[in-house]
Amino acid sequence: MTYIFNEVTLLITNYNRSLSLENLLKTLQKINCQFSDIIVADDGSESRHLDRIVRLQQSYSFRLLPSPYNKGAGHNMNKGQRAVKTAYTLFVEDDFEPGPQFPMILKEALTELRNRPDFDIVRFYAYFRYPYLKPYSANFSEMFFPSLATDYRKVHYYSDHPHLRRTSFPAKFGPFAEGFAPDQTEYRMCISFIQQKGKGLFYNDYKNLFTHNNSLEGSTITRLGWKNSRQPLIKFARTVYRQMKHNYDILFMKRPAPISAERNKSAVMAEDRITANV
Repeated sequence: MTYIFNEVTLLITNYNRSLSLENLLKTLQKINCQFSDIIVADDGSESRHLDRIVRLQQSYSFRLLPSPYNKGAGHNMNKGQRAVKTAYTLFVEDDFEPGPQFPMILKEALTELRNRPDFDIVRFYAYFRYPYLKPYSANFSEMFFPSLATDYRKVHYYSDHPHLRRTSFPAKFGPFAEGFAPDQTEYRMCISFIQQKGKGLFYNDYKNLFTHNNSLEGSTITRLGWKNSRQPLIKFARTVYRQMKHNYDILFMKRPAPISAERNKSAVMAEDRITANV
């Protein structure tokens, strides 16, 4: 059976992982999952990767949005989102691979966003179960944010992991912050999502719908050792620090200013000129 999602654009961000990108596109073709459009937003990959991506266009139908140099995750995400013309955006980073049941789950998620205008996002994958959930359906739970949330992981209400969102997302939550490391760009959107009272669903079997296939080409992000340390004292100090910082940022962090329609149009025109030269 072929699943065609005419209201959905698949947005893939890519940086120096052309083999992973090919694997993702090949898997989507294998499970008969088709979209109105597929956009590959590349963030200045090395020529060997970019050349391979251009060759992939001969086998897979997608729009390539290149960059003359690495401008950062926030810029790449904003660039890709500006190019989306459908009502819904399925965001998947290049090193993820959907399982065979994904089209059916995506169909259900799309139905929920259509029926619930108050929902902004449906999340499909996570490293851990979001700490504040209430039952919603057989496959999904509804995320919520209690006023006295004590689990510091509450900040991950939003995530850059695979999810379906409304294309109008930036109008409510602002553009993705540019000029920061990828983790900080994501974190700042997490804060904005909480501040603007975002709502959404979390897939219950979140570890099995997608495979994070980052062993193929490795991660392009380097994290400080203290962030991953398992030493008890460091873990305790890290938890206290994060709880205090997250609460402060939720109260006082300012989100990026919305991009004006004129500036957005100029950006799209400039990106179109770059694309035409690839």
